[in-house]
Amino acid sequence: MTTDSDNIVMGLIGAGGNTQLRHIPGLRAQPGVEIKGLVNRSRESSERVAGEFEIPEVYEDWDELLEDDEIDAVCIGTWPYMHAPLVIETLEADKHVLCEARMAMNSNEALQMLDASKRAPHLVAQIVPAPHTLEIDQTVIRLISEGYIGDLVNVKLHVGTGSDFPNPDLPLHWRHNRDLSGNNIMTMGIWYEAMMRWFGPAKTVQALGQTVVSHRLDEGGRRRSTTIPDHIDILMSMECGGTMNYTTTAVSAFSRELDLWVHGTDGALRVENADLDEPTGAVFKLSGARRGDDGLSQIEIPPENRGAWRVEEEFINAIRGIEPITHTNFIDGLKYMQFTDAVTESVKTGNLVRLPF
Repeated sequence: MTTDSDNIVMGLIGAGGNTQLRHIPGLRAQPGVEIKGLVNRSRESSERVAGEFEIPEVYEDWDELLEDDEIDAVCIGTWPYMHAPLVIETLEADKHVLCEARMAMNSNEALQMLDASKRAPHLVAQIVPAPHTLEIDQTVIRLISEGYIGDLVNVKLHVGTGSDFPNPDLPLHWRHNRDLSGNNIMTMGIWYEAMMRWFGPAKTVQALGQTVVSHRLDEGGRRRSTTIPDHIDILMSMECGGTMNYTTTAVSAFSRELDLWVHGTDGALRVENADLDEPTGAVFKLSGARRGDDGLSQIEIPPENRGAWRVEEEFINAIRGIEPITHTNFIDGLKYMQFTDAVTESVKTGNLVRLPF
């Protein structure tokens, strides 16, 4: 097993926005970690990113990178349509793997990735986690575990992306292209992943979806159709008991970015966007009330309990045997994709779908 004194040599397959913003700086911040080389969608883009970040080597293709015996671990930052083949080949090349979210195109691919990781138990396999609730996860989980809300009755989750009127003149993003994104829908899956940390998985799913903007402009200015919903309403029953009403939308003007209520038999919690002048720099405001209280009161989160992004640190620590992967392992990633497939199936058929899908 690699020890904490060993150097770890990284390779990058795909170097998009999150890789440049998060993974390259995050990996370099870890002692003893070297980024040797990368391969992006084109030689030109590979050389541009390598030059900007002073990465010494550019590979012709990802096979060449995976054949490099000096590379110990690979960060995959491509779009979802390449995640399954790249993760499986990386593990078969005997290298640790950190894969960008979303895990895969669908749950079948996610299951193949999980099976590949089981065939190589000595290797670390991690999915980049949903980051939105990291700062409050520890506190919310503690409150629920201590009985603050009692038994779960209902969760009401509203997520607004963009909060604007429908606009068919906006450019076609890869997330609007099912051939590249699979069954993933807006930020639906990453918020479900966050809710799984608090409550566990759903038991049943029933969903109604709309594709309000059915055409968008591609890079050449041509209108392209899209069938991925931009507004969706989901009703779930949860394995732990209770229900969840979840709406996520990209076409609802003046919609809140986040409004989350947790109602239990003995208490309630609310999560909403923090004020812009919040002195702690918090993203969310957490408040709660218990049976007998007059109303909600803000729940302060001490700095030592405020979580943060530490994906690259967790990945490197796991390789060195210091800690296990918790954000996010392949089992939880599969549950995320099963939920995504169940929602897609329910939207298509109008039926209630039972999980696991």
